[in-house]
Amino acid sequence: MYRCRLILSAFLIYVLPRAYSAADAGDAIGVAMDDFSYTDTSAEPANQTAAHERRLSAFMAALRRDIGADGRYRPVPSAQDGAAFKVIGGIQKTSTLVQWAKVAVIDVGARKVVMDKLYTFRGDNDESWERAGMFVSREVMAALATPAPVALAVFEFELEDTTAASAGASATSDTSYLAEVTGSVRDALGQSGRYRIVDVSGEAVKARALRDCGGCEAAIARKLGADQSLIGVVRRVSRTEYTLGFQVRDARTGAVLARGDSGLRLGADYSWKRGAVRLVSDRLIESR
Repeated sequence: MYRCRLILSAFLIYVLPRAYSAADAGDAIGVAMDDFSYTDTSAEPANQTAAHERRLSAFMAALRRDIGADGRYRPVPSAQDGAAFKVIGGIQKTSTLVQWAKVAVIDVGARKVVMDKLYTFRGDNDESWERAGMFVSREVMAALATPAPVALAVFEFELEDTTAASAGASATSDTSYLAEVTGSVRDALGQSGRYRIVDVSGEAVKARALRDCGGCEAAIARKLGADQSLIGVVRRVSRTEYTLGFQVRDARTGAVLARGDSGLRLGADYSWKRGAVRLVSDRLIESR
């Protein structure tokens, strides 16, 4: 099974195309699947190559048939042909009665493995292969049904200062604390598994405040390949009072999908990060 791990790693690095959205090709989700590899290390004297090729062919045909029979999915030839998911695997026979199957399901757009499991099944006849195929099919279908993470462009949090604070050293520290807020929010959303954070570092978005641009962040997010955009604002009421707010838009339509406001909070600027993470966790992660 070490060979299967190498194949999986190489596939993620070299084969997967750019991010793909199922919406690009209609409602049915494309699934690509190559024939699994087969290795016999049982050292049995009889040559069973022909039997193994026949059983593996039947195994793959049944797996493709099960996936194609579900209206949510459509078989496609390869990851370059509009596949949202790629299924790869290998089977190894280690003794007369023991075989192992390594199966992985990869989210092509997110470049993320959503299933990576090792199974064992006993026997090497038509019946045992059929049972194994039915079990693997159920596992793969369950993995495909797992919602793919939303590609989310989280832009830098902005500061709306309503106090009479002066610039200079204070502005420098504000920039540092805002960067901590943004980084922590991105980490929390990314680690939740619900979101895939899109890199926005190469996009010049500071010509004006995004909070005042009438939803222009959605178009920027779409240009970057994101499904949704998130902007956030820290509003400083006094040196020890502040509020936090965020807004999520659909990158295609610009419609507001979610928003949150912390209400008045007590704490100096070093507490912004904690408050922001709590707010987005409550509204975007734990509430769903």
